[in-house]
Amino acid sequence: MAIDPGQKYSVVDTIRQSPPLDLSTPVDDAWVKDKTILITGGASGFGEGFFRRWAAGGATVVIGDITVERGDKLVRDVARETGNKNLHFLHCDVTDWQSQVDFFKAAVKISPHKGIDCVVANAGKIDTKGTFENPRDLDSLTPPTPAFGVLDVNLKGAMYTTHLALFWLPRNPSSIAASPTSDPVNTKRDRHLLFISSLAGIGPIPGQTEYTASKHALVGLYRSLRATTFRHGVRINMLCPSHIATPLQTAPLRMLLAGGSMGECDDVVEAATRFVASPQIVGRALLVGPKMSVESDSDGHWSWSDKQTGEERAMMEIFAHDWEETETSQRRVIRALNKVVEIKGWTGWFVDVLKAIRLKRKENVTKFVPCLSEYKV
Repeated sequence: MAIDPGQKYSVVDTIRQSPPLDLSTPVDDAWVKDKTILITGGASGFGEGFFRRWAAGGATVVIGDITVERGDKLVRDVARETGNKNLHFLHCDVTDWQSQVDFFKAAVKISPHKGIDCVVANAGKIDTKGTFENPRDLDSLTPPTPAFGVLDVNLKGAMYTTHLALFWLPRNPSSIAASPTSDPVNTKRDRHLLFISSLAGIGPIPGQTEYTASKHALVGLYRSLRATTFRHGVRINMLCPSHIATPLQTAPLRMLLAGGSMGECDDVVEAATRFVASPQIVGRALLVGPKMSVESDSDGHWSWSDKQTGEERAMMEIFAHDWEETETSQRRVIRALNKVVEIKGWTGWFVDVLKAIRLKRKENVTKFVPCLSEYKV
């Protein structure tokens, strides 16, 4: 088939990305019923909001956090309020690999169907001291090692969670590969990974360098995995809340944001519930902020606007068209590289292996006999 150089080649079907979201449709909480959901950092903030909403919807929810007393009390209170007996708190330090391993294993054991339908990588931390931009005593004989606690929680912790999720989600009993054509009514078991990033993953927050770097990295993790998790039958989505009133919004940060608009935690919970409850949503991301007027372009894509349209929303899609347009160049490069490999065939492979062996021999000679670094092998 002849290729038209001017044509855009989409890989949306290949990675099974679902169509743009219709945010005007209501969320059906009944679709979370009987699903087993894990939430890291679930004892406060967004995690607590998610927990309360999905517990009320009849899900089995397991939250992991380092604040044991608060987590235990939250579970007891919500169980009493909702009558849901499948609510659990487990101690989990996301920066500790074994702690997360134990968290996942315990969750599988207490799950009614011995599987996990959804993992929410929610645990997050903000830099309240600003130490990264204020280095001290680095001219001493033994400068102190900088503490990157924010990176440990927001990035390393999220990557631990992701690594474990990609192992356990495909093993969810009776689950099938995620697909945009899934029927929410009949999809009892799911394989869903939800990232909670931030507005800081899109643009910088002055004075929050480490936090911004961690959330940018989380966005990169999501955008990369979105192209490959279909191989595991796992669907992946992401939320990027803007400035929302939560415990992370410290007094100094609120002073900085004074006079600006703050979003509502309920809108973040609503957006997350849309993702968790709808198994046909695959590879989408939402920015959640203060309610603003919205307008639609000729393609039906919504965006925030300063025009008074009479309709207000707190959510808009981001990174929605990466694999429709901007990433197609990567596909063409990969196709070209594959064609080179095909042309070279086994002969080219054999020649490349010989070159690699010769290079390795030369490296060994140079390593053990530095004076013979020009020795020809």
